[in-house]
Amino acid sequence: MRGIKVEEFYHSTRDTLKLRLVAGEKGLKRRIMVPELNRPGLALAGYFDYFANRRPQVLGMVEINYLNSMEPGLRRKRIRELLRRRVPCVIIGRNYLPPIELPEEACRERVPLFRSPMVTMALINQATIFLEDQFSPSTTIVGDLLEVYGVGILICGRSGVGKSECALGLIKRGHRLIADDVVKIQLRDGTRLFGAGAEIVKHHMEIRGLGIINVQDLYGATCIKDAQEVELVVTLEEWESGKEYERLGLEDKEIEILGQRLPHLIIPVRPGRDIVLLLEAAALNQRLKKMGRHAARALDRGLIEVMKKE
Repeated sequence: MRGIKVEEFYHSTRDTLKLRLVAGEKGLKRRIMVPELNRPGLALAGYFDYFANRRPQVLGMVEINYLNSMEPGLRRKRIRELLRRRVPCVIIGRNYLPPIELPEEACRERVPLFRSPMVTMALINQATIFLEDQFSPSTTIVGDLLEVYGVGILICGRSGVGKSECALGLIKRGHRLIADDVVKIQLRDGTRLFGAGAEIVKHHMEIRGLGIINVQDLYGATCIKDAQEVELVVTLEEWESGKEYERLGLEDKEIEILGQRLPHLIIPVRPGRDIVLLLEAAALNQRLKKMGRHAARALDRGLIEVMKKE
């Protein structure tokens, strides 16, 4: 079954959202199935058509004051109707004290009830960020991810081709490491790919002949970053004699990751080639392309114009 358990949501966000479990502990195995939250104002008024029962329900100042304005019998009825629609959990913002019927019914229906001192909209925003991160499609790619001149470059290639050595050279020039060896890629906002490293090996690199190094300790905090949008994929491969490689760059190659198309360069590696310098040039060229300036095509158009005049 998809989704995330309320228990996992609670333990993962307890510090950031300052959550405190008030009632309904027996319902912590319930699942949150969508990455959005809901404020059940209309539901508390008795209107349940199109009620978003799969979302965590958030009660702020308006909802709590509205409940407190009700006659006790009606208040209990509305709370019971809300909780019986299999909502995953209820969160109260601004540390408001719930009416006594709410924790009683939460225990009876086994629906986790939480309180947080956060402002309601800030609470919703932070919880949504966490849930979107949990629900985002993701994949794992072997390679190195760096930020070079503000461009996220994913360096791929066969084992031993020199990915980590290139990454180390870029770090030495002041660029920033996001992940070495294993890169977790997530699709966010439906169109953008972001990469990060595994938490346990974050900011570490494995260099053949050296072993494991800590980039932050060696080069400082300015040379690391936790996450970065992937904007360019570069595949390093050993130079094959007789194989045709791109020389003009008129046609932009692409590679698909999680359904998204990204610019893709294949750079042959052989002794004497400064791959670090090439990657820096690739990053700057990618920035120009995003600004609408394509050097190869501009030169091609210029040559065609000269030929027409002749």
